[in-house]
Amino acid sequence: MNSMSLLNVEKVEINKTKFKNKYEYIKSNNILRKILNFIQKERQLEILKYNKFLQQRLNLNINDYKEYSEIFSSIEIEIIPEINKFGEFINIENEKDKKYFHIYFNEGTSEIKTTKIKIHDEVSKIKIIIDYQIKSFNKLFSDCICINSINIKKFHRNNISDMSNIFSGCSSLKELNISNLKTNNVTDMTYMFFGCISLKELNLSNFNTDKVNDMSYMFYRCHSLIKLNLSNFDSKNVTDMRCMFYMCSFLKEINLYNFNTSNVTNMGSMFYGCSSLEKLDLSNFKTNNVDNMSYMFSRCFEIKELNLSNFNTDNVNNMSNMFNNCKSLEELNLSSFHTNNVTDMREMFWGCSSLKELDISNFTTTKMTDIYHIFVGCSSLKELNLSNFTFNDSSCISEALRGCSDELKIKIKFKALKIKINGI
Repeated sequence: MNSMSLLNVEKVEINKTKFKNKYEYIKSNNILRKILNFIQKERQLEILKYNKFLQQRLNLNINDYKEYSEIFSSIEIEIIPEINKFGEFINIENEKDKKYFHIYFNEGTSEIKTTKIKIHDEVSKIKIIIDYQIKSFNKLFSDCICINSINIKKFHRNNISDMSNIFSGCSSLKELNISNLKTNNVTDMTYMFFGCISLKELNLSNFNTDKVNDMSYMFYRCHSLIKLNLSNFDSKNVTDMRCMFYMCSFLKEINLYNFNTSNVTNMGSMFYGCSSLEKLDLSNFKTNNVDNMSYMFSRCFEIKELNLSNFNTDNVNNMSNMFNNCKSLEELNLSSFHTNNVTDMREMFWGCSSLKELDISNFTTTKMTDIYHIFVGCSSLKELNLSNFTFNDSSCISEALRGCSDELKIKIKFKALKIKINGI
């Protein structure tokens, strides 16, 4: 848009007014809003924002920009595609939303209609400007396998509420700069980085998560992730953390000391497959409302230190496979655990082959429906107090202890017994 077309709009509006000074009239809220809306419709907001000549002709000042900050504040994202990979570079689900995304190849000025890179396209950079009408980033780059780098250069708005699946399936993504991303009003972060299997570092220290209520599957299968900074996460309103770090198999440490989990109800498979994790301090975790802890630490092969000393398990009903294959774990303090409402403990300690001591004397199985293979492969255990456990018959005991040491001393129903497991 040039200055003449803008002034034509101005002239049409001025003819309808009784104002003698046309600029005085332009400054009135009604006409200024009409002009801004017209410019927005023509997708030329940036021209007015940065064009000093037009600002002078319209007699605009900094306060006008503040007043219409939502209109003037667009989001600018720069994308670098992966060489020799073709496909979507942006995923706009609703046809009606397409007019609010301005997409440019190679920092050019011509807008394109497609959202795909084709085999003959030679593209080094893609610039995307997103208008203020867009309030959800759900699936924005979902399954865009041709993206190598995403840099959110400008982000002045606070009206984005949904970021679920925003980067999910970006399997070629190696660089992600989201330091400018504003998350003040985001409530949903589910599947946010799901399947970003090439991403090695992720710094989310700038994230404001005050309003987020769901973080399930957030880093699911981020296989290559080595560094993850969640130092400023506020999770006080989060209710679901299931599969949050599922198969983050290269992460050696996760600092979650500032996490507030008082409202979380589901922690199932939260750290499943974090096979390089060596220690985890969850002593600050409040688990009063959690009902599902199944597979929570399953397949954490290298974990040696696990602090669950303050866990409250009063409402938990499922602990199946909770420590399955934690084969480097030598100590485990479960003194705070209560299992009054647990119905499923099958394979809970399966494959914990280094575990030497396990105090579960306060465990009860009054509501238990499945205890199958609970201690299978716990070959280093020397003693086990099962006084409060109820077994239907001797075969059930044998199955529960399959693969334990022949010399394991167990206590059942307050009678100390020394039994030969004989290979079962």
